[in-house]
Amino acid sequence: MSGKKHTNTQKSLWTPARIAFTLVVLSLLAAFGVSSCSSSDEKRTNQPAVVTNNSRNPNAPAARNAPPALMTTLPAAVADAEMRAVSGSPIKLSNYAGKVLIVNLWATWCGPCRQETPELVKLHKEFRSQGLEVVGLSTEDPDDSAEKVREFVHNYNVDYRVGWSGPQVAIALMQGRDAIPQSFVIARDGRVLKRFVGFNRLVTPDQIREAVQEALNDKGTAD
Repeated sequence: MSGKKHTNTQKSLWTPARIAFTLVVLSLLAAFGVSSCSSSDEKRTNQPAVVTNNSRNPNAPAARNAPPALMTTLPAAVADAEMRAVSGSPIKLSNYAGKVLIVNLWATWCGPCRQETPELVKLHKEFRSQGLEVVGLSTEDPDDSAEKVREFVHNYNVDYRVGWSGPQVAIALMQGRDAIPQSFVIARDGRVLKRFVGFNRLVTPDQIREAVQEALNDKGTAD
């Protein structure tokens, strides 16, 4: 008898209302988690990956289980590479010297990239007059994705330059982490200040904004 009462008590805990509430909570956790896409289009939900450049404090301790150390400056092979653009002349990152620059790696098939793009458009509109530029580099094949990328730019009202990274630039920037989106905030003097891997709609926009403001306010950089 006691066993039956125990079983009935367990069943009574899972009422329809409780089940519905649990499903809502789980759906919210999935919606607001930090998500990214890999090159094989596998969605991941994990903790935000934000890497800060400690070049001004080389003795700063490294965090346990931290991602690869952030490159201090863009390698010449990346900065001087001429990358195909959606429109106009090829994109060359070294042409943005003296500007605060966000370099964003993305793809049309990546859900988190689609969530992040409107935030980058907002940042570009807000801070462009202060010296911010944004460059979006698709990691897709430029011939196969040309129409999709142009449609993406149109649908999301992207007002910054967009093109394709090509495999060599993408590999050099990713440093072994193939998850996208990835965004790099670069100071006027060419220092890579921060790297953001993945996107969380509640956290990442403010983090990127803070990094951009830090770069714009850095009086030690070249004008």
